[in-house]
Amino acid sequence: MEKRLKYAMVGGGAGSFIGPVHRMAVRLDDLADLIDGCYSSKDDWRAMIERVKGEADFVAVCTPNDSHYPIAKAALEAGMDVMCEKPLSLTVAEAEELGRIAGEGGRMLAIPFTYTGAPMVKLARDLVARGELGAICKTVIEYQQGSFRKIDFSKPLDKRNAWKMDPARSGPSCVVADIGVHAFTLAEYITGLKTESILADLSSFAPGNRLDDDASILMRFSGGAKASIVTSKIATGEDNGVRVRIYGDRASLFWEQESPERLVVKYATGPDRTYRRGAKYLAAEWPAAAARIPAGHPEGFIEAFANIYREFCAAVRDRKPHDFPGAREGVRAMRFVEAAVASSAADGVWRRI
Repeated sequence: MEKRLKYAMVGGGAGSFIGPVHRMAVRLDDLADLIDGCYSSKDDWRAMIERVKGEADFVAVCTPNDSHYPIAKAALEAGMDVMCEKPLSLTVAEAEELGRIAGEGGRMLAIPFTYTGAPMVKLARDLVARGELGAICKTVIEYQQGSFRKIDFSKPLDKRNAWKMDPARSGPSCVVADIGVHAFTLAEYITGLKTESILADLSSFAPGNRLDDDASILMRFSGGAKASIVTSKIATGEDNGVRVRIYGDRASLFWEQESPERLVVKYATGPDRTYRRGAKYLAAEWPAAAARIPAGHPEGFIEAFANIYREFCAAVRDRKPHDFPGAREGVRAMRFVEAAVASSAADGVWRRI
């Protein structure tokens, strides 16, 4: 019987979106029990970490960006593994320090880049790795939301979004650090390629916004492949438009998270092929391992999140690497954010990651 884990949470109280998502994701596979929490900014998270030290296996950090680094650092140094919301920190230096502390202490540090947990994203990665698309030439990823588009801009953003436009709490970026990092991580996760440099154009269209709410970014991969990311919070009418296109010299693929059950592969000289999550023709080692229910019973956001937690909890138990975004991805995402901000501030120059 697998060891039953215990965890504590910082953040995720009343009015939170992401805290309940973490708790639902953990419970979906019933792998860990929540034993303590610090759900309000009025509570002392340092005292909570002291309370659970030696008892909790990991700490889930579900707070605004400015507190990710100190909370994660304290938990790691107290001997616990950490699941920390993105971005990992406000600076590259902080992210690198967390990676170092985790590595030196033999601790697991995970970042829930949700869509890497989607079964058909894992299938896309495997198809690319086995050469189904041939040599990758171009990757195009969108992450479009309309959450900052309001009829009356004279009214402030709701409480859940307002802090994201405060540089002291959000860091140097809003849209790139909040959702652009998902697109960046997906690009590297699926293609297996490493980004060498980027050129970014960041904008703030909604009146009163102090940070970027829209970004267009070009990327150069090692080996010569190219990529582009379009990410926005002012894309009127969009809900959560994550769309992935990967183009190789033999075939291409398309996936969108609002229709997560299907992955389409297109060929230059043959018919399109549509893969369905849970279909019997998929090999057992493909996304079947990340699926919980039969084909035709849709799985989505919570299940993808839970897949990351399942792999993370397995790593916490057996102290071996598993398939979840970790310190490396967290550090690279922060390098992406800093490079994007610097590139745009310099009126669009290439910056190395």
